Amino acid sequence: MPLHHAVLALLAVKPAHGYELRGSFEQAVGDQWGGMNIGHLYQILDRLARDGLIESERQPQPVKPDRLVHRITAAGRAELDRWLSEPSVRTHGYRDDFFLKVMAAAQAGDHAMVTAVLRRQRAHLLTELRSLAAAKATAARSPVETLLVTAAELHVRADLGVVDAAERDLTADALGTLRIPASAAEAAPGERPRSA
Repeated sequence: MPLHHAVLALLAVKPAHGYELRGSFEQAVGDQWGGMNIGHLYQILDRLARDGLIESERQPQPVKPDRLVHRITAAGRAELDRWLSEPSVRTHGYRDDFFLKVMAAAQAGDHAMVTAVLRRQRAHLLTELRSLAAAKATAARSPVETLLVTAAELHVRADLGVVDAAERDLTADALGTLRIPASAAEAAPGERPRSA
C-alpha cells in the first residue's frame, strides 16, 4: 500500500492535518503523480489510525471547526522502516490494457487490425514522451519531481519497446498460426477432432 506508506513518511517529518498532508504530498511528487483525493486520504488516515500506526488529536479552532492533527506512532515508524527496507516487488504477471488489445487483435487473425492497434499506441506514446519532456523542463526545481518524470519517461520508452517487439513478432504468418481449425474448436476438451 504505497500511499499509506507515503502518508506515514510525511507524518514522520511532522504532525499534520488532512489538507496539510494533501498539500505536502502534492508538493513532494509534483504534477506527474496527479492530485490526491482528499476523501481517499481520509480513508487512509482512518485505516492507519485503526492499525495503530498513527494517532490523532482534535485541536479546537476559534472560528472554524476543530481539526484533527495526525502524528506517527512508534509502530508507524517501525512499519515505515520495514517498508523502506524491502524492495518494491511487482504483482505477478503482466496486466496491461494495451496488451489485452494486442491479444484481441491477434486472436482475430487480422494483421491490418494488429497494425492499426500498434500504430495508434505508438502515436499515443510519442505524444506522451513529448509532454514528459515539457514536464521535465518545469520540474527542474525539485529533484524528486524530476526523478518521477524520468521514471515515467523510462516506462513510456519500455512501452515503445513492447510496440517494437509486437511489430517484429506479430507478422501475418505468425497470426496465421493462432487460428484454431474449425474442427478442433468444435471438439470437446480432451477429445480429438473427428475425421470425416
